[in-house]
Amino acid sequence: MTFTVEIKVMPHKELLDPQGKAVIGGLHSLGLNGIEDVRIGKSITLQVNAATADQARELAEEASKKLLSNPVMEYFEIHVN
Repeated sequence: MTFTVEIKVMPHKELLDPQGKAVIGGLHSLGLNGIEDVRIGKSITLQVNAATADQARELAEEASKKLLSNPVMEYFEIHVN
């Protein structure tokens, strides 16, 4: 069975996000002052062939730990559809 797995990778909340800081500076320079914070991450979609949703999640978690995220600087969330 094929599952669609969505992985959201974001920087740890306690770390600075230089890309987010640059974007918020740009937004403020455009007069969009109501925006207080910006965090930039990445969204990854996988098509996973597995027998069950749990197996698809396990494969996605392994891929996230080994390649798709940097555990020192980022965390990830997995949603299986």
